[in-house]
Amino acid sequence: MVSVNGEKGGACNEEELLLFITSRRSSKLLREGEVPLQKVIRALEVATTAPSAHNAQPWRVVVIEDREVLRELLEAMAEEWRRDLRSDGLPDWKVEAIVRESMKRTLRASVVVIVCMTMREMDRYPDERRNACERVMAIQSVAAFIQNLLLALHAMGLGACWRCGPLFAPDAVRRVLNLPEDFEPQALVEIGLPGGTRDAERKALSEVAALNRWGRPL
Repeated sequence: MVSVNGEKGGACNEEELLLFITSRRSSKLLREGEVPLQKVIRALEVATTAPSAHNAQPWRVVVIEDREVLRELLEAMAEEWRRDLRSDGLPDWKVEAIVRESMKRTLRASVVVIVCMTMREMDRYPDERRNACERVMAIQSVAAFIQNLLLALHAMGLGACWRCGPLFAPDAVRRVLNLPEDFEPQALVEIGLPGGTRDAERKALSEVAALNRWGRPL
């Protein structure tokens, strides 16, 4: 057995564990302060126990603690984001305000983890339909990895926020971090001291679940 705090041997209190999972919140504005890299590494070790299609484990990560590397990455991503925002018709001053505020937020993190996906060990088929399904399976697997990472960080008392900016600037991420061509940037996880959390409204279970067939109350 494994206890809620991760120590082997102790019985896991079911209700405490469920409450712990539901207590996790995204830290939208981390407090400044250093997080030991070893804690992040331990959380990543836990994250790798996530389920994955075919046990392919299609996640790949780059851990960034160097502030200069992080700034270079954010500036490169910002250039692509600026183009998107301008194409939406936003004035330059508004574009710059949005981009700079986002960068400022990420720079509050002590460590940033870039999560990528690779199809290298996923199955391949002669038809596009099944290949498309494999791609979705890989994305689902990476998402499970990220959720494990967030819960592990929460267990350590750390704050974290899952952001999807790399999806919109993959070339910039690949270039700055020297990623192999088959690594597809999926997410940026900000890690630091917790702060700026809020309780987002959740849909009632009756709105998202049914029994046996859709439309039948659970």
